[in-house]
Amino acid sequence: MQQVDAELSALDRAIVNAFQGGFPTVERPFEPAAAALRDRGVDVTADELLARVQHLDEEGTLTRFGALVNAQEIGGNASLVAMHAPPERFDEVAEQVNAFREVAHNYEREHPHLNMWFVVSVADEDRIEEVLGEIEAETGQETYNLPKLQEFRVEAKFMLDGPIEAGDIDLSTLGPDVEPTDRTTLTPAERDLVIEIQGGLPITATPYRDVADALDADVDWVIATIKRFNQEGKVRRVGVIPNHYALGYTENGMTVWNVPDEIVSEVGPEIASRGFVTHCYQRPRHEGVWPYNFFAMTHGRTEEESQQRIQEVKDRMDDFWDVGDDDWDSLFSTRILKKTGIRLAERAEANTE
Repeated sequence: MQQVDAELSALDRAIVNAFQGGFPTVERPFEPAAAALRDRGVDVTADELLARVQHLDEEGTLTRFGALVNAQEIGGNASLVAMHAPPERFDEVAEQVNAFREVAHNYEREHPHLNMWFVVSVADEDRIEEVLGEIEAETGQETYNLPKLQEFRVEAKFMLDGPIEAGDIDLSTLGPDVEPTDRTTLTPAERDLVIEIQGGLPITATPYRDVADALDADVDWVIATIKRFNQEGKVRRVGVIPNHYALGYTENGMTVWNVPDEIVSEVGPEIASRGFVTHCYQRPRHEGVWPYNFFAMTHGRTEEESQQRIQEVKDRMDDFWDVGDDDWDSLFSTRILKKTGIRLAERAEANTE
């Protein structure tokens, strides 16, 4: 892999590679984290590791540090939506769509017809169709709802040249023994915890204690609950969340495929196993407009690298069926129109018992 940012030190690269997941859930997590790096030849103390994570956060190399909450498991619902915005009205339509508070992300993508792609997030699952109706009335443009039918992978990790191989360090087993529950709702205390940590953990020597203090809760409960959430899927992972643009991953390709329905469940895990595929789903087709039922998001640091990765997906697809030229496409994002994030507070509140 090529070097993407000369400003990142070997320690920076080790941190990014080691801790995009699997960070310890113990009261002083930087101590075992630093020890794990030392075991792999990276000479760093807990205080030095903490200071470097603080620096990476302040410089924008990280978007945040902490628990990546899985909104789907917290409550409510979200869906990907595509639409056509006439070129002469594109900015006007984007402004109208972005004015809806339920629209969390919105991107312009390269496609001859469906050139606007956004995510609608709601606390009430039935509200998605209502929001889309309101957007159509406001813009005069038809929307195409593309909810997830199957999820094969959601793991946006971005690795760098340098120390530590991907997945080499996983300290998520440290901390208390916890038992997952089968509850789908949240308690009021769990709701408050989700809201407190959704933007990240404090970057201090005792982040979980600081969260506990903010909630006037017991630190052992906070640690045990975050660890349990991780096992239950309410938290996807705990660690550093990098800004992939700052790491040089500027090429964002959404590959879409018309996979025969009878082999989707076989193809999905195989494509999802590629480390550079960050999101992989089955979604519905829309007859006459959108023939694709399979999405695989890839990221690259150069156009050449991105095309190589897309070709690797294509080659693997060819192992399952004879992929024709009309059976797939790749849509690159050309502009971020809105990116405010999922409103977890409302979704968590609506799902609190």
